[in-house]
Amino acid sequence: MPEEMQTRIFELSNEAVSNYKIEKDIATYLKKELDQLYGATWHVIVGKSFGSYVTHEQGFFTYFYIGQLAFLIFKSG
Repeated sequence: MPEEMQTRIFELSNEAVSNYKIEKDIATYLKKELDQLYGATWHVIVGKSFGSYVTHEQGFFTYFYIGQLAFLIFKSG
């Protein structure tokens, strides 16, 4: 993922964690922002415990933690 895009995703994720407490609301906010900024179709999974197996566009995938919350963000389709 381009560094500029990844930095923006980290900023948006920190905003979401500050403004929302429910994981679904954090993910919804991020998806809407990313679709608007970078075009569809972004997928956002936020939680403390989950497994995944995903297919994504090359160069559009990130996985990171903020505190105990894991963020899986990728573009597909």
